[in-house]
Amino acid sequence: MISTRGRYALRVMVDLAELDEGNYISLKTIAERQDISLKYLERIIPSLKKAGLIEGIQGKNGGYRLCKNPKKYTVGEILRVTENDLAPVACLAKGAEKCPRKSQCRTIKMWEDYQKLTNDFFGSITLDSLCNK
Repeated sequence: MISTRGRYALRVMVDLAELDEGNYISLKTIAERQDISLKYLERIIPSLKKAGLIEGIQGKNGGYRLCKNPKKYTVGEILRVTENDLAPVACLAKGAEKCPRKSQCRTIKMWEDYQKLTNDFFGSITLDSLCNK
């Protein structure tokens, strides 16, 4: 399941992409347009910034903007920043210890296929394609 954090991160990125004119957009403006708590956004923005998806400046006329063209971002890339991983089961999560039952597991192939489908699906959707320009 995609968390609220992941869904809100996508909404922020779409908001920035729809107004992609190179200008910085204040977090307050994004919060108001997206009807998301400013405090909640303040917890999401640092991870997007650290991942190099957005950049920001402080002060008058400060705010955030995309680092690249909306066509260059994928939904999968954005969700992996906030969700850390899109693994459907714990044993396939990034950094998980090797499961001692993997060789006997009758469902592992199904979970691996499902994970590939998920990654391929979200990797095929660009930020630009979600915009209402």
